[in-house]
Amino acid sequence: MSILSLNDITAGYGGDAPILHGVSLSLEPGEIVSIIGPNGAGKSTAMKAVFGMLDMRGGSVVLDDEDITGEAPEKVVARGVCFVPQTDNVFPNLSVEENLEMGAYILKGPIDEPLSHVYDLFPPLLEKRKQAAGTLSGGQRQMVAMGRALMLSPKVLMLDEPTAGLSPKYAQEIFDLVLRVNAAGTPVLMVEQNAKQALAISHRGYVLVDGQNRHEGTGKELIADREVAEMFLGG
Repeated sequence: MSILSLNDITAGYGGDAPILHGVSLSLEPGEIVSIIGPNGAGKSTAMKAVFGMLDMRGGSVVLDDEDITGEAPEKVVARGVCFVPQTDNVFPNLSVEENLEMGAYILKGPIDEPLSHVYDLFPPLLEKRKQAAGTLSGGQRQMVAMGRALMLSPKVLMLDEPTAGLSPKYAQEIFDLVLRVNAAGTPVLMVEQNAKQALAISHRGYVLVDGQNRHEGTGKELIADREVAEMFLGG
């Protein structure tokens, strides 16, 4: 049973022509699922559909068997879906710990337990907890952004281009972190341009082209698919 599904989504922005044309995808408990495709394919737009940020023309978004189509972002977060955007995903003038505390804004009571969990997942953040997030490396800032989302112990973690702008070394570190987060029990839905690396750690993947589903399968199947490899994986 899917924990999150997009079902035949047709949507866009305002009165403009639709960007998504019947897109469907799902995330099962315990999975990492990657969405890949060329620029402008609608990958990040599909994620925004989950948070009611699009003009929906058709289809539905379902979380834990409940239809959440069009719900406001804050309501979707309260339901347990957290999103880490590609850019502007930390408060640079706040310390690492203050950034993490901001992620727990809807929690009632002490936050010691989720904070300890995040530090266990990302030990470098404990060492730098008093340091301003804006002074960290790109990879460490991404840790802060992911950690802040995990403060709510989400049902689903959504990542938009988590390795964008990072060197190959730091990109691999982020993929390792995604595996660690998933192993700790959080399903992950991820949009990525580093398609081959993303599929290598993913249980399943979807290829979007021109706002439509083009291919889907396990990560290994998509890596081995000749058309997918030639178009998106560098041959």
